[in-house]
Amino acid sequence: MDKKKLVLLVVALLIAAGTAFVARSMFAGASAPQADAAPAAPTGPKVLVAQRALPVGTIITADAISFQDWPSELVKDAYFIDGEADMSKLLGTVVRFPLTAGQPVTQGSLVAPGDRGFLAAALGPGMRAVTIPVSAKTGVGGFVFPGDRVDLVLTQQVKGEGDPLRTSETILRNLRVLATDQTTDNEVVDGKTVVKAFRTVTIEVTPRIAEKVAVAQEIGTLSLSLRSIADSQGEFERILANGEVNVPEGATKEQENQLVRQAMERPIEGNTTYVTGGDVSRFQRSSRPMTADERAARSNAMAVAFSNRGPVSDAAPVRSGPVVRVTRGKTTTAEVVGAK
Repeated sequence: MDKKKLVLLVVALLIAAGTAFVARSMFAGASAPQADAAPAAPTGPKVLVAQRALPVGTIITADAISFQDWPSELVKDAYFIDGEADMSKLLGTVVRFPLTAGQPVTQGSLVAPGDRGFLAAALGPGMRAVTIPVSAKTGVGGFVFPGDRVDLVLTQQVKGEGDPLRTSETILRNLRVLATDQTTDNEVVDGKTVVKAFRTVTIEVTPRIAEKVAVAQEIGTLSLSLRSIADSQGEFERILANGEVNVPEGATKEQENQLVRQAMERPIEGNTTYVTGGDVSRFQRSSRPMTADERAARSNAMAVAFSNRGPVSDAAPVRSGPVVRVTRGKTTTAEVVGAK
């Protein structure tokens, strides 16, 4: 074999070996699974973040905020750090600036009870704060806390001749409790909320409702009726289904839900429900008795209406007992039932 053929044979062998190696590498790479790199978990401390969107005036409760891992390079001095912040002191504070879900809560975004402008910060736009006196009987035994929703019940006695009419009606609904006895935080001992009696309750109302509450206090006794948390979900679905909120074009689902939640927080007036003593006991009245002046006015009105009909006969005797009118031809007479 000459030298030229030997060189060509070596080159062919090298090319074949290289081709086989490349093909083997391609098949081996295609069969091997590709592992995605796991996202790196934050290595910094836990900071306090909002669990949901918290608009201005929201009273902080245990389910509104929580601690979450946060990158150490993004931690600010104004953040609340787990192990350094006292959660019990944050409950009952009020949001001064709006917070989105997952946003860290800063010290400047909360107003603590006793700080200047606290109650004004707790009020929503256009709302007012009014205080009403309550007792253990009219205040749900002390189980009403700031942030709860209540209905307002008015109990009164309507005077008339004889026994007065006893009645009770729900005059206002879905009122937010701002404070009890000038206290906006819940006392927690050994991880449990302490139930204590209070003498006054401050609620959030509109200017018109504030006038109604002032008049209601003069009419009778006001009582609180605590609303269930489950009512909020039902109210949310009702407002969403009825289209009671004007949603701007291009709004996201989160923005729409936020508008619905704002509508849910408005107090409800009108369409009041009521019961009377007759609805509770057969020995009580179910309607207000007329006074002497009202009976006299009614009698006069009936007399005038009867006189406008003209005389029944030329000589209409005064009769007592049940009477029927009998018409014979053009003549109408009054006959006593059962008379011979």
